[in-house]
Amino acid sequence: MSDPNSSLPSAFHFIIKGMPGLQDYYSTLFFIFLLLFLATILGNLLIVVLVSLDPRLHTPMYFFLWNLALLDVLLTTTVIPKMLAVLLGHNRTISFAGCFLQMYLFISFGATETFLVAAMAYDRYVAVVKPLHYNSIISTKVCFTMTATVWAVGFLVPMVSVALASSVPYCTSNHVLHVVCDYTTVVSLSCTDVTAQVNFALLLAMVVVCMPFLFVLWSYCRIIISVVKMKTVESRKKAFSMCSTHVVVVVLYYVSTAMEYISLRVDSSPHDGHIFIGGLNYFITPLVNPIIYSLRNEKIKAAAQRYFCRRFCSLSSLRTSFAIPPCPCV
Repeated sequence: MSDPNSSLPSAFHFIIKGMPGLQDYYSTLFFIFLLLFLATILGNLLIVVLVSLDPRLHTPMYFFLWNLALLDVLLTTTVIPKMLAVLLGHNRTISFAGCFLQMYLFISFGATETFLVAAMAYDRYVAVVKPLHYNSIISTKVCFTMTATVWAVGFLVPMVSVALASSVPYCTSNHVLHVVCDYTTVVSLSCTDVTAQVNFALLLAMVVVCMPFLFVLWSYCRIIISVVKMKTVESRKKAFSMCSTHVVVVVLYYVSTAMEYISLRVDSSPHDGHIFIGGLNYFITPLVNPIIYSLRNEKIKAAAQRYFCRRFCSLSSLRTSFAIPPCPCV
């Protein structure tokens, strides 16, 4: 740091500054974000456990949901613990390698989730438009292949941009004005012109977001056309109920992404506001996804009732002690 013209060594660490303008509220923000973090982890782990244990949920739709819940758990555990440590005022430093590893992981998980949402839209498209051929089109092999492809592409896409960001020299400052190792915030600390790297990363992000979005839009246009052609009201209601939960998740995902993008482009809003919205965005979809699927999906609710009923019924000694009637679980 003494020589501003020399590159920072690989062992150099960054300091996550958080939201300096909101320092007086760090304690309150810590407890709010901690509660959101615990609720997010518990909700998504519940989905993972229920889908894993209940044979009735061993279908392509719930396999995709299992992957979505797993991605939400991985995303939040990659970002939120460090954010909480920053808000608490402990261990605000992060190593050079650790910073870029965190950056790569949460970008990869976000990209994978974008592609997974598109795969789930295709699953709903086949279920509504081609119901008689659903089992042959979305077979177990196809389901696993789609999921493996989604994960592979999601982890390959950000590799080049993050590698380029980690290879440029950093010699100006080690203070990251964010709650995580955000790509643009970290790259701005470089002592060289990084316009090409930033533009490449922005173009890549637009492709990752827009291509799945267009595919989802196409899928639901075909679904709507197919539903409109159905002869009975019952058939239409059944088709819409099959897709309603996924539609809510898609809308929520893209609205939250758009809000973050717009907030970063509004120059009049304070910098701490940008950071706060960015940090809050890490909670929105991972927290709401299990709530949506729990409230709107009868099979998930039934699986949860069976699971907790069996946990309760396993306490046979307590049933005997307190004269509880025989367990009604099926």
